[in-house]
Amino acid sequence: MDHVNIETHRIIRRSELKRLVPLSATTIYELERKGEFPRRFYLTPRCVVWSLEEVLGWIETRKNETDRSKVCHPDVTERRYRPVTSSRP
Repeated sequence: MDHVNIETHRIIRRSELKRLVPLSATTIYELERKGEFPRRFYLTPRCVVWSLEEVLGWIETRKNETDRSKVCHPDVTERRYRPVTSSRP
């Protein structure tokens, strides 16, 4: 039997995920749905967890993709509520 490194295969619950990734639950859900964030899985019908290794990899990828000279702004025309349709005079 091979020795498995427990730390790399650790799973985390929502409370620890919120400490690592300061995004709202809705934002995380939307990113998961789009395939842009590690998917949660269920240990039991009431216990949702994420792979720590996948979450840390996602954070590292985001950090490496960030271009400090170019700031990304959200597309305000894509808002569900109060979308910006035209600029003010």
